[in-house]
Amino acid sequence: MNNDDNITLTDRLARILSFIFHPLFMPLYGLVILMSAPTFLKYLPPSAKRVLLLVVLVNNVLIPLLLLPFLRMRNFITSYHLEDRRERIIPMLTASMLYFTTSFIVLRYQIPFFLKSFIFATAVLSIVVSMINFWWKISIHAAGAGALTATVFSLWVKMYTPIPWYLFAVLAASGFILAARLKLNAHDPLQVWTGYLTGFLIIILFILLI
Repeated sequence: MNNDDNITLTDRLARILSFIFHPLFMPLYGLVILMSAPTFLKYLPPSAKRVLLLVVLVNNVLIPLLLLPFLRMRNFITSYHLEDRRERIIPMLTASMLYFTTSFIVLRYQIPFFLKSFIFATAVLSIVVSMINFWWKISIHAAGAGALTATVFSLWVKMYTPIPWYLFAVLAASGFILAARLKLNAHDPLQVWTGYLTGFLIIILFILLI
């Protein structure tokens, strides 16, 4: 019997949520939120928004995704899910380098400092999570969820603009993400909560305190 026949509906939903909120997509979601929320960032020139989104899409989503088939072909990874901690090292370090590449590109553009801080913070978060992964399997999905929550919270505080529905949405999404990772037995509760708090604190540190 095919193993897929034994997958429950909740397992399928957990897999779908894990894909929709994949860590590679989270900075892109963060940018969309920052540039659509009712602050002055919403009124950036459309051309600036397009360039920023395109740079992040290419550098931090498409290139890492296209790298996975190569890594699998070369037997660096055995699964696209990267369930083994050691198999996550090369993809995560590569993603970290690409995040810093994006940061240096963005620094050259005349865009608000808040957006530059967000991009740089995601790069720092990526390298911190990569370093932790050398010794311990932290949840990258949860780190992305924590980062997204901190982004909305920072936007609210820094711009003095109440955005309760945005905060409610990211908190709800974070709850679903963490539940999905636990449901799939991809992580234990400590790995999930450590990931979430790591993502939250690093984004807060770089956006609010620096």
